[in-house]
Amino acid sequence: MRCSGEIDITKPRWSEKPSALVPMILSNIKNFEPNAGRRKFEQGRQEALKKEQELLDKLRQLPDGEQKAGETKGMIDLIRNFSGFREYPKYGMVNRYFIYKKALLKEAVKLVQAAIIHEKEDIYYLTFEELRKVICTNKLDYQIIERRKQEYKSYEKLTPPRVITSDGEIITGEYKRENLPAGAIAGLPVSYGVIEGRARVILNMEDADLEEGDILVTSFTDPSWTPLFVSIKGLVTEVGGLMTHGAVIAREYGLPAVVGVENATQLINDGQRIRINGTEGYIEIL
Repeated sequence: MRCSGEIDITKPRWSEKPSALVPMILSNIKNFEPNAGRRKFEQGRQEALKKEQELLDKLRQLPDGEQKAGETKGMIDLIRNFSGFREYPKYGMVNRYFIYKKALLKEAVKLVQAAIIHEKEDIYYLTFEELRKVICTNKLDYQIIERRKQEYKSYEKLTPPRVITSDGEIITGEYKRENLPAGAIAGLPVSYGVIEGRARVILNMEDADLEEGDILVTSFTDPSWTPLFVSIKGLVTEVGGLMTHGAVIAREYGLPAVVGVENATQLINDGQRIRINGTEGYIEIL
């Protein structure tokens, strides 16, 4: 039921197109030894426990330190135990979307058999009410679908603005930074640290062929991209902010990240060696 861009029910689910996972699986086999996942998890757990102890020790040195340390420990335990539940609402929603999709495609197969549409995916170019009417009447002007397919192709070529308000206002601007290195590309710093590596410009997760230490450069990420984060050492995206998916996951994995880098996938070539500064928010092409 899950896939890249899973909110869009027209996107093929991994269960419908399992071949989409093959490059990622092969990449993990190539880059990691058996049981590397367990070892990495345990390493991260130990690092988190160490940081927790350091924080609690510092708090105990303050006035009323024992009370503050106790309260902080309680909050840390709450977050550690319950933060994973944040995924449950999204999981439930996507799960139901897949049920709806299968029901709709079942009706689409009947329309194909009746020669009303050419392929079951044609229903994606109808509104729900239009589809309902077609199912009830077995009648359709197929030119509607053909026209919308052409419109969709033209829309795919458009480059959306980086920021657009709910009122349709397009906001433009540029970063104002002092003391940037010559030739550096500016963005938003969302996960601290500096790292150098090979840039892998990937627009489709199915094309991901990563080696350990690569830096992922892409338009944006969603939850389906998370498995790629175990192989990379840094992240650059064209859109996003402090609380968008890529930024949050980068911080959880301890990866330097810069987001909101306009035209990053065009300014950075696949295979180039780059340095990203997730503390100051810029990228250098080396």
